[in-house]
Amino acid sequence: MRLGATAVRALTKAVGEEHVRFTPGELAPYRRDATPLFTGHPDAVVFPADTGEVAAVLGVATEHGIPVVPRGAGSNLCAATVPSHGGIVLVLTRLNRILELSRDELLARVQPGVAVARLAETAAHAGLLYPPDPGSRGVATVGGTIATCAGGLRGLKYGVTRNYVLGLEAVLPTGETIRTGGRLWKDVAGYDLTRLLTGSEGTLAVITEATVALLPMPSHSRTGVAYFGSLAEAGQAVSAILAAGVVPATLEFLDRKCVAAVEAHARLGLRTDAGALLLFGDDGPIEVVAGNMVRIRTLCTEAGAWETTLAEDVAAADALLAARRCSLPALSRLGALTILEDATVPRPRLADMVARIDEIADRHGLHIATFGHAGDGNLHPTCVLDPGEHGAADRAHKAFAEIFAAALELGGTITGEHGVGAAKLPFLADRVGDAQLALLRRVKQAFDPAGILNPGKLGS
Repeated sequence: MRLGATAVRALTKAVGEEHVRFTPGELAPYRRDATPLFTGHPDAVVFPADTGEVAAVLGVATEHGIPVVPRGAGSNLCAATVPSHGGIVLVLTRLNRILELSRDELLARVQPGVAVARLAETAAHAGLLYPPDPGSRGVATVGGTIATCAGGLRGLKYGVTRNYVLGLEAVLPTGETIRTGGRLWKDVAGYDLTRLLTGSEGTLAVITEATVALLPMPSHSRTGVAYFGSLAEAGQAVSAILAAGVVPATLEFLDRKCVAAVEAHARLGLRTDAGALLLFGDDGPIEVVAGNMVRIRTLCTEAGAWETTLAEDVAAADALLAARRCSLPALSRLGALTILEDATVPRPRLADMVARIDEIADRHGLHIATFGHAGDGNLHPTCVLDPGEHGAADRAHKAFAEIFAAALELGGTITGEHGVGAAKLPFLADRVGDAQLALLRRVKQAFDPAGILNPGKLGS
């Protein structure tokens, strides 16, 4: 669509001429997000400075029937912020203040454009921990991670983003501002709209402030790595660790292909002859951590680990964690196009799922490596290909469709932490069923009767 002159004037008045972009060159960076192969054509990009300006923009959009796509840093991997129906991309990065950090109440109030890493660092300086830890935390914004309910490396022990969202300020498509939840850990007055908006991917309201819970910073942490001949043996170790009552802060895996790519990229001294690498770690009181690390190493050895090693110091521990975090950039070096997806299966089916991924990749002639969160069954199959190769992208789409179907067959889901967005919308009905999908659409209609917020995504 193209914006009329009246709408252009109203948007310019709402946020100031310098904070609206209309020219093709200015719009180009906002045609896509971090999701490959998905693009849109925005008609305008708007940068509001506060809640009032967000409300004004949404009022204009509702009046003129203009689609609005809320966006933070655009680091999501499900095409949630691609303007597939044109309209306005509403970029919230100017709302970037940490408004309050309370040690007494163990909480922070932040605007949506604050980077997750910045919030975590600010909390750490006060001796506090913000546990959500997505891989893109250096650029990912708090608002974006709430909108997608991001997970991360600490998900097993600490949970995901929704476990730390106490309250939200949000603007409805009509321009009305609401506050859900608040500063309290216990509050069951009315429907839990805070949880509903968390993970709603910008389809119900625009988040303009969040109150998030913090925890005391653990006094000690350690990290280690175990190598196995197969992912099946690593999976047995994971089951044994949890059955023994140990809930590690970190329990991640890399398959053989991923280990090789990471070692070639980072030169960390990883064993590339192993079938799987299990990265484990814990935090808490020093005596508890020491005891748990001994138990984890013993259980890994009993499950068939070839070798287990503990990081000797913080620098070495950071290097091991960096090995997991650099999985995507390491794999990206292998081809011109990298497609990273996620799916989740019950923990005991992790090895079965990786075997299915490998079989699907081989059948379609694709290079797919897999890493992920062993502790919660969340996998990240990553396809590296040459987009110039005839039919390669089409084969990748078909392969991932089969991967999502396999996850559902094994009792899992099509996404554990990336979200649905546009990328996985075709598979949503298979996951939730027709009746629930119809209910999602009725919820969407209640919040957004004009249908302007992120059309073509959840509930559309």
